[in-house]
Amino acid sequence: MRIAGVVRIAGVVRTAAATAVCSVLLTSLASCGFGDGSGVRKDGRGGREGADGTDARATDLRRIPDVGDRLQSRIPRDSRQVVAVYGRSRNLPDATVVLYTRAAAGAGGKTATWKRERSWPAHNGKRGWALDHRENDKRSPVGVFTLSDAGGVLADPDPSRGSGLPYTESSSFQAPRYWPKTHWHDFDHVIAIDYNRVKGTPPNDPTRPQGQAKGGSIWLHMDHGGGTSGCVSLSKSGMRYLLRTLDPKQHPVVVMGDKAALRD
Repeated sequence: MRIAGVVRIAGVVRTAAATAVCSVLLTSLASCGFGDGSGVRKDGRGGREGADGTDARATDLRRIPDVGDRLQSRIPRDSRQVVAVYGRSRNLPDATVVLYTRAAAGAGGKTATWKRERSWPAHNGKRGWALDHRENDKRSPVGVFTLSDAGGVLADPDPSRGSGLPYTESSSFQAPRYWPKTHWHDFDHVIAIDYNRVKGTPPNDPTRPQGQAKGGSIWLHMDHGGGTSGCVSLSKSGMRYLLRTLDPKQHPVVVMGDKAALRD
C-alpha cells in the first residue's frame, strides 16, 4: 500500500510517497514504525526536564560504563551525548536506558569525561537481542547507532529554540485502533535509531538501504509495559526529556545491547 503525503521541512513543501511499514504487535512484521511518512517537520530544542524520580550522578567517567572496547571504539569522537541501553539478558525484554553527556575537553589538555544524567526502566525486543538483526526476529539489534530524526503523533515537546532533533508531527504515526488500548500511545513520541534507514527523513520513512531482510523502523518510543518487536521503549517523561535534550550539534548516538554483548 502506498500513501501520498506532504512533508514540510524548513518551510519547503515536498510531495512524498511512502510504503506503510510494520509495527509492534503484528506477528508477520518486525519493526515498530508504520505510516506514510507524511507530516510537518520542524526543529525541537535541547533542554532539561526531570525524569522518573532518578537522580543525576555527577561522577566523571573516562568511558561509558559496562561497554567494552569493541563498541566503545565505535562511539564517534565528536559525540557528546550517548543514550546507553543496557539489556538485562540476551533473551529477555527488560532493559535500562541511561543518558550520558560529555563536556568539551578542559583547558591544559584535560581529558573530557562523561556524566550520567538520567536513567529510566525500559523494554527492548520481546525475544531479547541480536548481533545480526533480521526482519521479524522480535529482537533488538546490538550496536552503536546515530540518532538523527524524531517525530510522533504529538507535537514536539519544546520546539522554541530550534536546536533539537528534526521532528515530524503527523497522525501517520498513530497506532491502529484495533490494537489493545495499552499500545495506542506507543508512537506519541519516537526517536529513530539509525539502523537500516536513511538519515534526514521522518522516522516512519520505510526505505531500507540494506534491504528488507535486515529489518528496520527501530525506534526509541513510549512504553506499553512489555517487550517490543525490536524497538526500545521508555516512559513518556523519559521520551520528552530526551527530545528536549538531544542536540544534533552534540552528535548523539545510542549504544545498545544485552549486558554481555555490550561488555564483549
